[in-house]
Amino acid sequence: MVRVVVLHGIGQEFLGPEQMRRQAVPALLDGVGLAGHTPPAADEVGCAFYGDLYFEPGTRSDEVPPWDEFDVEEGLEADLLDAWWQAADPAWGAEAGTRGAAGFVASRALRSERVRAALDALAGTRFFGKVSDRLLILALKQVRRYLTEPSLRAAAQERLASLIGPDTRVVVAHSLGSVVAYETLCARPDLPVTDLVTLGSPLGLRGIVFDRLTPTPAQGKAAWPGSVRHWTNLADHGDIVALPDRLAPRFGAVRDLRVDNGTRMHDLARYLSAPKTGAAIARGLR
Repeated sequence: MVRVVVLHGIGQEFLGPEQMRRQAVPALLDGVGLAGHTPPAADEVGCAFYGDLYFEPGTRSDEVPPWDEFDVEEGLEADLLDAWWQAADPAWGAEAGTRGAAGFVASRALRSERVRAALDALAGTRFFGKVSDRLLILALKQVRRYLTEPSLRAAAQERLASLIGPDTRVVVAHSLGSVVAYETLCARPDLPVTDLVTLGSPLGLRGIVFDRLTPTPAQGKAAWPGSVRHWTNLADHGDIVALPDRLAPRFGAVRDLRVDNGTRMHDLARYLSAPKTGAAIARGLR
């Protein structure tokens, strides 16, 4: 009997469903307990994993190409890199707000210069720390591929839907996983999920994520996800993936809350173990 399903986001592609479970389930149980509620049993928590869909079958981390600034594609990838750069430090990203990477399309040399500067700047932030260029670019490509490859999009959504049973009431979705969860619940209003909890979500990012959602938002407003009655969105103030950190203006009756994850602002386990997250999950299980 699965009552809660957790869905991961970017940066988990080198794990697997069992490794994810060993990290996510204890953190979720701690969060509910720290919020003063009785945690669900461990076997009542399911973990939906789709990170392997980004690799060819049978391959893993050693297959990631040695990408550099020339491999960041124009359009969605470059725009997302600029958005992260500007969020990490408005002074660094000031130029991104006025010109953006698109302003460098005419000159490959100037454009690669711009991308190189963004990669170098982000590598020096507390958020990305010692992440290599190739892993940072891999994250950009994951977002772009999910939003532009219908077969990958459908497969990721199926991974989530396949774990939702008749007793499932809560879906907890992190990072890009919040996009997967939102679209899955919109497409399948018959699912019994009553509570959606999103963590470090980029759902509201205009021009990159928000405007590419299915169903397509109309006049700056997005559809409400299926059978969901309560939607809680949590964001760390330093989480540059959670752009913007409030979803209510674009999605309606979302309860937007702030948490502090310390130096691991976008970390799934930190989000799950936060008492505010635990309280939101417990609400759906009552």
